[in-house]
Amino acid sequence: MYEVAIIGAGPAGASAALFTAKAGKKTIVFDSDKGMTKRAWFENFYGIMEISGPELVETGIKQFQKFGAQYKEDTIVSIEKTDGGAVVTTANGDTIEAKHLIIASGIHTDLAEQLSIATKAGTEPRIKTILDVDAQGKTNVEGIWAAGTCTGVSVHAIITAGDGAKVAINVISELNGERYVDHDMMKA
Repeated sequence: MYEVAIIGAGPAGASAALFTAKAGKKTIVFDSDKGMTKRAWFENFYGIMEISGPELVETGIKQFQKFGAQYKEDTIVSIEKTDGGAVVTTANGDTIEAKHLIIASGIHTDLAEQLSIATKAGTEPRIKTILDVDAQGKTNVEGIWAAGTCTGVSVHAIITAGDGAKVAINVISELNGERYVDHDMMKA
């Protein structure tokens, strides 16, 4: 069983995975390779002069893998709530169980609706439906969280990355039973 499973390896999902894996939480990330970031060009991402969407996604994957998170390119076809968390099933027939699930699926909300996760009208142009989450990123289903554009956060990659990090910090804090903070210091 994983402590955290994440659907989506775009900026929100990869950022969440980076934090959970770095905190030592057993993490797996699923991505269908259909995200809008793969079609983007960025000149407005803090700390990076310019980068292609595919390169940004690949860098994010390498970052979370560095800390031990697993990556699986596959499409999630179903999510089932269990007493101990959630089980996701992939198009390839794999089933993975996790204590906490973070949905970072960009504009796609159909999987969340399988679990009767509350939705509401979208807030960004051309996004009709978003997941209804609280300020921490929790949905109305225990152990299921969501981050990024699928929750109404601005589609700008740097904003969704920050939202993914925020939700991950809240998941880690819940797993640890106390507020988690991750600050690296320069080595002397």
